[in-house]
Amino acid sequence: MTQPANTERDEVVLYEVRDGIAWLTMNRPRYHNAQNSRMTYALDAAFRRAVDDDAVKVIVLAGAGKNFSAGHDIGTPERDAHESFERQHLWYDHVGKPGGEFQYAREQEVYLGMCRRWRDVPKPTIAMVQGACIAGGLMLAWTCDLIVASEDAYFQDPVLKMGIPGVEYFAHAFELHPRIAKEFLFLGEKMKADRAQLMGMVNRVVPREELQASVEAIAQKLAAQPRLAMALAKQAINHVEELRGKRTAMDAAFGWHHLAHVHNQLLTGNNLGGLDAKAMAAANKKND
Repeated sequence: MTQPANTERDEVVLYEVRDGIAWLTMNRPRYHNAQNSRMTYALDAAFRRAVDDDAVKVIVLAGAGKNFSAGHDIGTPERDAHESFERQHLWYDHVGKPGGEFQYAREQEVYLGMCRRWRDVPKPTIAMVQGACIAGGLMLAWTCDLIVASEDAYFQDPVLKMGIPGVEYFAHAFELHPRIAKEFLFLGEKMKADRAQLMGMVNRVVPREELQASVEAIAQKLAAQPRLAMALAKQAINHVEELRGKRTAMDAAFGWHHLAHVHNQLLTGNNLGGLDAKAMAAANKKND
């Protein structure tokens, strides 16, 4: 994928507007675009910038390098879970809080809260997915209205290995039939792009070399639609999901997610059950 021009390499999210399309590109390719807090807040600022700019009609979310996103940052040298940031929601700062309160407050902000915020932006959004879209990467793709994937893309939520029942933005049973969602979670196996399309989670699958051009063509068609009509249509469909219980289901799953964190902490002294990025990668290779 070509990189946006006139950007600095140390930016964790690149931002460019071309022909009414805002391209938001996660830019930690060395770490497969694992999401630390700095990246999450930068994404939030980029979404806000795109929403506030009347010249922007469509927002594309992409990842630089080989993979869209390997999920949350659970082990890079730039992991910043213990740092404070300027919060965007009304939860208090997580830093210095005891026990499970630390993780619960932090994830209300940077995971559940942020993802819901992005899902509800009034402009159409497209996730452009190549390579790995794992765990926390799913949350980013799932907040978008459309998902276009390359033929080499795959989707996976393997966090049951950590004793955790799925990622924080728990949309599994809305993205997939409940029985397929169970398979996806229980086995933690990779779902290739072609099957994800058959299951209704992905809109289109294209060759890797055609991914950006295909997304741009779709975005241009969306950009030609009347702005308010597009926003209202998006609200209407999102509302159907709410009537089906998406938000309340997600709230319940978020609580169970944090019960698992605390349980892990009591048993192992670590809220991820003692597993880190290296251990998860090794376990994944065994499943290949």
